[in-house]
Amino acid sequence: MKSNAITIVLAAIAALASLVPDALAAAPKPKRYPLKSCIVTDNELGSMGKPLSKTYGDQEVRFCCKPCVKKFEQNPAKYLKKLGK
Repeated sequence: MKSNAITIVLAAIAALASLVPDALAAAPKPKRYPLKSCIVTDNELGSMGKPLSKTYGDQEVRFCCKPCVKKFEQNPAKYLKKLGK
């Protein structure tokens, strides 16, 4: 009886796993942030505490502090130019 229950559970797991879209399974990693400074203020990362990291599209972006994240989000295109975007 236990082996039947295990077989049923394994079959159910396999069936559920097949429902996961391939796009989720093979999601590409974002491009690494190439600068050693905040994209908004040009302050050295770590100078204001632990740097923050967010992903925008396919690009990782790093900030020196929370206020810089808010400023970036008001006009991302302006700052992404620093990365050649």
